[in-house]
Amino acid sequence: MADLVLSRGFINGEWVDAIDGKQVDVVNPSTGELITSVPDMGKEESEAAVVAAHAAFQEWRTTTAKQRAVLLKKWFDLIVENADALAKLLTTEQGKPYKEAYGEVLYGASFIEWFAEEAKRIYGDVIPAANPNNRYMTIKQPIGVVAAITPWNFPVAMITRKVGPALAAGCTVVIKPGEDTPLCALAMVKLAEQAGIPKGVVNVVTTSRPAVVGDVLCRHPLVRKVSFTGSTPVGKLILRQAADTVKKVSLELGGNAPFIVFDDADIDKAVLGAVISKYRNAGQTCVCTNRLYIHDAIYDEFMEKYTQAVKALSVGDGLVEGTEIGPLINQKAFEKVAALVQTAIEQGATLTLGGAGHDYGAQFYQPTILADVTEEMDIAHQELFGPISTIFRFNDEQDVVRRANDTPYGLAAYFYTRDHARVWRMSEALEYGILGINEGIISTEVAPFGGVKESGSGREGSKYGIDDYLEIKYLCHGI
Repeated sequence: MADLVLSRGFINGEWVDAIDGKQVDVVNPSTGELITSVPDMGKEESEAAVVAAHAAFQEWRTTTAKQRAVLLKKWFDLIVENADALAKLLTTEQGKPYKEAYGEVLYGASFIEWFAEEAKRIYGDVIPAANPNNRYMTIKQPIGVVAAITPWNFPVAMITRKVGPALAAGCTVVIKPGEDTPLCALAMVKLAEQAGIPKGVVNVVTTSRPAVVGDVLCRHPLVRKVSFTGSTPVGKLILRQAADTVKKVSLELGGNAPFIVFDDADIDKAVLGAVISKYRNAGQTCVCTNRLYIHDAIYDEFMEKYTQAVKALSVGDGLVEGTEIGPLINQKAFEKVAALVQTAIEQGATLTLGGAGHDYGAQFYQPTILADVTEEMDIAHQELFGPISTIFRFNDEQDVVRRANDTPYGLAAYFYTRDHARVWRMSEALEYGILGINEGIISTEVAPFGGVKESGSGREGSKYGIDDYLEIKYLCHGI
């Protein structure tokens, strides 16, 4: 792992410090120990990265799709070869259990492989002409410099899901990784450099001042596309900042995912799906279950089995074998989770399990279950981002659809039923971009990922994921 722990930013093919020499510490959330320090970059470094990416774009855009595919495939191979070291680094700086981290590395690598293949399938069209003296065609061209602003909760996969299609399309990239997890970004770019990706094509700006760097990336006239994964309030700010230069913006924002279990569901399967969806990464995912709606007829059975399954989860350091729940990312996140639980109890929720910090360490929170939750409680309208289950009752299909949709968010939703007619009714009625139907794990590189309403715009992954990095040019040819 040591060879992949880097302490400098990466601009124009050079490993560089901040101009003023300032650094920001990267801390292991499980132990509180210092891992290393990275440059605390700001406006000047961000501008330099954009200029470097723009200069590199002039040549990168002229490479053939096959040439780009070959380089991306080399990068993919290096990621897979170094999967163990990357996973250990990911667990060390982010906290998730090693097994999850290793899965994320392979998941992240899959986007590089997928878009290496998609690079060769960026097709235009020949359009039947309305005028016999004309011929109509379209071609697709790379949009230009891309700003990829990524979160801390998936510090490998959220980079590859943006950088993979950008490079495949012929764009160049400036990455601003999450402030808590810059090391995975730097390690991934080191492997890209080893794969032969030319200088300036991928750049990384590390910082503790995301507003300063983000302002440059969102307003700079040479940046033509911003791809952001993070909170809805920050996504709205990015839209406003990008408006003056009319950039293309894609956003993957917050969620408030319902998990609905009908009375005809396979209860054991639903319990397993709910636990996986809710407690993966200690609940710190944008698509994890937020609100569990359980039908009255099976409520007691579900709760008994679910409580036992959650109680059995092992909390600890992610590098210790068998750990299933790691720490929250920082103390601020811990305090938010603790406050949400306390307020819910004060408003009438029943604490069934957990409800406090864990003895393992300062940023560990016990897997928690709150029953008797209603929509009148504050917690029903929050993205939890912690190991908290909130349990609601229901007994009517139309009512639960209304309640599930009663949120500004629309990223992911889940439901369990064995009624095929209900599957279609629910699939069409739920206002979400992604649905898990009798399934708690939904992410894959081959399917589109993204939300509706205030959960964002655009799609990542799949054949659709490259579209946001391309411009369609119409050619009208007189003959």
